[in-house]
Amino acid sequence: MTFMSQVRHDLLELAKHLRHFHSAMLDQATLEYQHKAGQKPNPFELFNLVTSHPDFQWLRPLSGLMATLDEVIDSKALLSSPHVRDIDRAIAELFSPLEPQFKEFRTGYARVKTVSKVQETEAKWRSTVSKLRKDYLEGELN
Repeated sequence: MTFMSQVRHDLLELAKHLRHFHSAMLDQATLEYQHKAGQKPNPFELFNLVTSHPDFQWLRPLSGLMATLDEVIDSKALLSSPHVRDIDRAIAELFSPLEPQFKEFRTGYARVKTVSKVQETEAKWRSTVSKLRKDYLEGELN
C-alpha cells in the first residue's frame, strides 16, 4: 500500500470510530429526550429531532467534523500528513476548554462520558488518533 493510500485507509478507520462514538452519544441524547418527553420517537421523528431540536444541538459540531472528515477522505486529492494534522487540530479544538465555540458540545459530552458504550467508542477513536499522530505527525514542528 502506498503512503497516500495508507493515509486514506487510516483516516477511514478514524471516521468509522468517530461514527460509533457519535452513535453512542446520540443514543444517550435520545434516552435523555425520551425521559424528558415521556415518549420514544420513531425513526422519522428522531431524524427531525437530531437535525432541528435544541436537545440534540450539542452533537452538531461532532457531526460537522465527521462530515468534513468524510469530504477529505472522498476527495480526489492525495492525502498526506497535513490532512492528518488538520483533522487532529479540529478534534483537539472540539474538546479544548479554551475554545468557546464548542462549549455546548463539551457540556453534552460531560453528561454522557461515563456511559460505558461512550467510553468504549471514545477509547477506540482516541487510540486511532494517537496512532495517526505517531505515524504521520511525530517529528514535525507543530
